[in-house]
Amino acid sequence: MSKLFDQMRLDRLLANMGYGSRRDIQQWVKARAIVLDGAALSDADQRIAITPDLSARLTILGHPLDPPPGMILMLHKPVGVTCSHKEAGPLVYDLLPPRWRARKPAISTVGRLDKETSGLLLLTDDGTVLHRLISPRGNTSKRYVATLARPLRGNEAAVFASGTLMLESEDKPLLPANLEVMGPTEARLTLTEGRYHQVRRMFAAVGNHVAALRRDRIADLDLPPDLGAGTYRLVTSEEMRRLGL
Repeated sequence: MSKLFDQMRLDRLLANMGYGSRRDIQQWVKARAIVLDGAALSDADQRIAITPDLSARLTILGHPLDPPPGMILMLHKPVGVTCSHKEAGPLVYDLLPPRWRARKPAISTVGRLDKETSGLLLLTDDGTVLHRLISPRGNTSKRYVATLARPLRGNEAAVFASGTLMLESEDKPLLPANLEVMGPTEARLTLTEGRYHQVRRMFAAVGNHVAALRRDRIADLDLPPDLGAGTYRLVTSEEMRRLGL
C-alpha cells in the first residue's frame, strides 16, 4: 500500500512557506512560472501532496522549492548568536534564508544553546518532533565538550554520576550525568536534562569555570566535521533514525 501524504492547496502551501501572498502565487501560476514534474501548473487551487521529494519535483521561477513542511535542520551554531526569535543582536534564524523567517508554522530551535555555547543545534517546523525531542520523558541525551579554566580535581565524574548534585537556587538534585576526562582542563559531559546553563552551573558547583563550551552530539547524532560554524543542512533519514524519530 502506498504511503499517504498530507495535501494542501498550492497557493496556501507556498504562502505558508514565505514565498508571498496568495495573490502573488496566483500571478506566478498565470505566468506559468510554477512547474511540477516538468509541467507548468495552471491552477493555484490545485492540491499538492507534501512528499519528502517535493523540493526535487517543484520549481518556482526556475528555482527548486524550499524544504517542504515537516523539515528538520541541523545547524552548527557559532559563538555569539542567540537561540531566540525576539532578543536583540545576532540570532540563529539570521543564518537561514530570509524567506524562512515568514514560514507558518514557524521554524523553532529544538531546545537552546546559550549565546556563548557553540555546536550542534536542531531546528524544525514540526511540533510533534519538537515535543518528542525536548520532552523529559524522551530522555534525549546531549553531549558537551567543556574547556575549563582550572584543572579537574579528579572527583568530578563521581559527583556528576551520583544523582545527588544540587545546583544553586534549586531544590531538586540533578539526574546522573556521565563525565569523560579528555585532558587536565577538558572533558565531555553527557546529560539527559536541559536545565538553565546546566553544564556551566555543574562545573561551578565543583569549583571550576567553563571557559568554552560546545555541543557535539544529540542522542546518537554527531555534529558532522564538515559542517562549518554558521552553516546548516537538512537531516537525512538515517540521521533521523539516530535521533530516535
